[in-house]
Amino acid sequence: MSDVTASALSAAQISKVVEGPDGRLTILDGVGLDVARGDSLAIVGASGSGKTTLLGLLAGLDRPTSGSITLAGTTLDALDEEARARLRRRRVGFVFQSFHLLPALNAEENVMLPLELDGRDDARDRAAEALGRVGLAARRHHYPSQLSGGEQQRVALARAFVHGPEILFADEPTGNLDQRTGANVGDLLFALNREHATTLVLVTHDEVLAARCARRLHLREGRIVEAGA
Repeated sequence: MSDVTASALSAAQISKVVEGPDGRLTILDGVGLDVARGDSLAIVGASGSGKTTLLGLLAGLDRPTSGSITLAGTTLDALDEEARARLRRRRVGFVFQSFHLLPALNAEENVMLPLELDGRDDARDRAAEALGRVGLAARRHHYPSQLSGGEQQRVALARAFVHGPEILFADEPTGNLDQRTGANVGDLLFALNREHATTLVLVTHDEVLAARCARRLHLREGRIVEAGA
């Protein structure tokens, strides 16, 4: 059994089975892992191997068919959706391949959003500081449509880190970026990870990005085929 005082995230024998037109489909089968606080883990594997499904389960965005997950010291099994959402809002950050910025909000307002949802009264000041850290202080009043892909992902990074999350989940964070911009975003991601001592769990096809993580977990057809440094 994992020591939750030292672990940011642990999973024991989690499986995910869904009903499809051809019957039951097993997406994940008996996956277990343990990620220490401040550690970094890359989840890799071919398309369809279950990587994104695993990330969603670990983050509490979905429930496993069987097995148990402990996130930031809290076992997710016993929590209802509202309690899981509250836990994510306060202790988890997210970065996605498609940025997920709200088009009707400018950069500063997008970064303010998680703080406002948590009732913080210093949201604007903290958002401005976070945008400055990712080099976008001068672009804080620009809307997503006025920003390049790399700038949008930097806004997403600022939003993910603005509330000081214990764990950051990233799903193909450089997948929509060219090689140079992706490398710059990767540099920023790991710099913020170090500064905040945030545990990082990322899904990626980018071998260079995966190699920067302390540990790697390789999935194939819903099962772990390799795990290690």
